[in-house]
Amino acid sequence: MSKFSMKPMDVKRFSALVGPSRTPGAAYISKELAWFSNSDESILGSILLDIEDSEFVSILLGRDEGRKFRLFDLETGIKSARKAQDWLSKRMEHHTASGKKVFEQGDFTGEVMDLFTPIVADKKLHPFFLRLRDEPSFSSAKEIIAEMAPHFVDIDGNYVEQFQSTGFDARLWELYLNAYLVEEELFFDREHYAPDFIVKKFGKTVAIEAVIVGRKEAVTDETINQPIEPMPPEELIKKTMDEMPIKFGSPLFSKLKKEYWKLDHVAGNPLVIAIADFHDNQSMTWSGTALINYLYGVRHEFSKDDQGNLVISPLKIETHQVGSKVIPSGYFFQPDAENISAILYTAGGTISKFNRMGKQAGFGSAAVIMHRMGTHHDHDPNASLPKMFAYEVNEQCEETWGEGVSMYHNPNALHPVPRELFPSIAHHRFDDGQIVSTLPEFHTYSSQTLMLNVTDKI
Repeated sequence: MSKFSMKPMDVKRFSALVGPSRTPGAAYISKELAWFSNSDESILGSILLDIEDSEFVSILLGRDEGRKFRLFDLETGIKSARKAQDWLSKRMEHHTASGKKVFEQGDFTGEVMDLFTPIVADKKLHPFFLRLRDEPSFSSAKEIIAEMAPHFVDIDGNYVEQFQSTGFDARLWELYLNAYLVEEELFFDREHYAPDFIVKKFGKTVAIEAVIVGRKEAVTDETINQPIEPMPPEELIKKTMDEMPIKFGSPLFSKLKKEYWKLDHVAGNPLVIAIADFHDNQSMTWSGTALINYLYGVRHEFSKDDQGNLVISPLKIETHQVGSKVIPSGYFFQPDAENISAILYTAGGTISKFNRMGKQAGFGSAAVIMHRMGTHHDHDPNASLPKMFAYEVNEQCEETWGEGVSMYHNPNALHPVPRELFPSIAHHRFDDGQIVSTLPEFHTYSSQTLMLNVTDKI
């Protein structure tokens, strides 16, 4: 009989497995110090420091009836980290020897969300869903999403159907937002049909509604496999000046007309619309500038003065026009827009994001090699262009769900968003005709992920 050995775990993998079972309130009273598992990861463990009395706590977690990792055994008041680890090892060995894999909590109802067993006809399955489900290159994303699914609350009752078919992009965006909000250690209220998220912390509440810029045509194998040609600079500028503001404006205006601020559970609280661009393959890598221009009704020109200092000149935009369609610029200055506190945006709520986050947490095929390259903010006050970055994605990486997220604050908001609820992201405000930004040390604008599936075939 082999001797039991408790394995140290990377916190990224522990967090991916535990997910929202880690209550945000725990951070107020304790600090996690170390993470462990048994050989098959059916039991996880952690050592915490009780902040108030400086004693140690050891906890064990196992899957409940709904496949969530939940606390089922603990010891408090331990005097040293060594004793805490000894207790954890002995109890983990005891429970592992029992052969038990499910640790009932007695509060599970309904069914576990299964995202990958088809419930729609094969001909209706979305091509991106099929790639996610079947291709080894996306196995990291599939496995980390499978761990998220038991925690995700399906308010509408049609999440799985839409995730597998026509609503794949929108449902993936919701799942991404859920992961980011969990990372910010926010408390969730999922009791209401709309908006999509009600989050709370520090006695404050924020409502968040998710929306995307969708595709006009249904996605097919042919369209997703089309080679992406580099866009000439003049065409890119033209698209961000008028075409993309109109594309962003359509779903944002539609959400404005929903008047969520009149709902009892939203009234008096900040209301945020979270938007992502899925209108074309990799369109999110270049379209973000158009959103800023549209929200504030200004664009910026850059020049250098005689001393070589960067000079930023805001230019007011009155309208955006494509053909006969004309819309006013400055979403935040439109009637009723004072009820929208901010717009949340990122280019990163994609399958590639889930793939990278899964890879660095140890999920997926070891035969898949992943490389990421993109642009990030240059904090040099005289820089007019972002910096480039590139690296191999592996378990040493420290990417976060919030990396690259921006919140654009409405200068006319009736209920401004408390920035302390969203500390890890970039915040932008409009001050005296200028957009003023506060950004994290490493803030990405866009990136691409290249995957190589290594096989022994020649």
